[in-house]
Amino acid sequence: MMLSEKQLDILRERRAKVLAGGGEDKLQERHAKGLMGARERLLALFQPDTFQEIATHAKHAAKHFGLADKELPSDGVIVGTGFVDGRPVAAFSQDFTVMGGTLGKMHAKKIVQSMQLALKIGAPVVAFKDSAGARIQEAVDALSGYGEVFYNNVLLSGVVPQIAIIAGPCAGGASYSPALMDFIIMTKQNAYMFITGPEVIKAVTGRTTSLDEVGSAQMHATVSGNVHFVADDDRHAIQIAKALLSYMPSNNTEDPPHQPYPDLDLSSDEGINDLIPDTSSEPMDVQPIIKRLVDNGQFLEVHAGWAGNIVVGFARIQGTVVGILANQSLVRAGAMDIDASDKGARFIRFCNAFNIPLVTLVDVPGFLPGIEQERGGIIRHGAKMLYTYASATVPKITIILRKAYGGSYLAMCAQEMGADLVFAWPTAEIAVMGAEGAVNILYRGELKAAEDRKAKATELAAEYRAKFASPYMSASRGYITDVIEPADTRATIALSLRKLLSKRELRPSKKHGCIPL
Repeated sequence: MMLSEKQLDILRERRAKVLAGGGEDKLQERHAKGLMGARERLLALFQPDTFQEIATHAKHAAKHFGLADKELPSDGVIVGTGFVDGRPVAAFSQDFTVMGGTLGKMHAKKIVQSMQLALKIGAPVVAFKDSAGARIQEAVDALSGYGEVFYNNVLLSGVVPQIAIIAGPCAGGASYSPALMDFIIMTKQNAYMFITGPEVIKAVTGRTTSLDEVGSAQMHATVSGNVHFVADDDRHAIQIAKALLSYMPSNNTEDPPHQPYPDLDLSSDEGINDLIPDTSSEPMDVQPIIKRLVDNGQFLEVHAGWAGNIVVGFARIQGTVVGILANQSLVRAGAMDIDASDKGARFIRFCNAFNIPLVTLVDVPGFLPGIEQERGGIIRHGAKMLYTYASATVPKITIILRKAYGGSYLAMCAQEMGADLVFAWPTAEIAVMGAEGAVNILYRGELKAAEDRKAKATELAAEYRAKFASPYMSASRGYITDVIEPADTRATIALSLRKLLSKRELRPSKKHGCIPL
């Protein structure tokens, strides 16, 4: 028997209807707004001809409110797998041209299918969020669908990386799925994310607000901290997603995609000395220092717009993938606060889950004092840094650049918190508190009797700093591995990383620890 041409025609006709989504007119409307179509986003993410769709012909089972005979191509979401830089990735893309990309039971089932396949094959998940929310015509079935998606977000957490791209509306319960994922990328225009919009807020609280105030990319990237990256448009968002994936293993059983240099370069970089101020009281921009330490100055900063007193991001050091955390003294003098603690702890947690070594650059005067910080729970939030560093079993290298005072010294991965190697610059100051504060307590009587209190305080502070805060004091007690020249920092880290990649560390058996959330 020969294959019937009629059967092929039926298949091609059905496929054409599905591929058309909501129709050419709606697609052109999106293009006019600078938006890509749902399928276009997937094709831009994957290498050519590698996308394989799942549940192409899936159809909803809704029977009420005029949906019984309504055709919804792909039920408003396209799911499947493809290759990104030669590695398999699972993805789904909500199609706003089909009933606003609303989520119903079948829509959710397709998303879950892609996530479960990602779990089986050990592949990252990339989600394009562009939906008006729950399909209210499906009532509780839609809520059930969201529940299944959330459950699987948690199931995949720490097993495969999950990246959400907010490329359109993401409102109400829909916003919890990206919140459960590892990284959120959001486009500047046409994208909003919120639990309750301006109308609901006004009805309940009487306060007038705007979409930008409660749900824009700028707000979430700088105020709420929900968004890790802001993209100019869809294509830029996809570029960021690919850059993120380039630093991550496909799953938690693999090592990151290291590209080790065949021969380590252990030469000095004298230029780094020019970036260090004369005194520790002057702020020091840590960004140029990071860029001298990493390969080709390429540093993918995460959460760049939020909690600027700590800098976190991905890079390679002589080919080895690392997660970098660094205090930024240009912002709040580099002091740790509630937001910086949350930002750092979350990043540490991700790196540890996916076997990414941690490099910590320390220049911290302490935890930020203030009524707002204390009432806001700085004790609980600061403890997250202690918890995540102590529980991390990946290679951990700490470089103390300048200040390292009090509890914040420990919170930035001191030896006692599990750092494998701790190096200090000769400019490092390691003590319970800053010299000025210590002198006011320890030498109260002498200061009171001094003719020139200010001059005496300066003299005593210098003595205290040299005798009790010197890195050589800590080195003599075995608290740091060595004192190094700043010019040797990159070589020291590279050599240490190469040796630590075989690190194995066992912990007591337990279901999980109880992080101070």
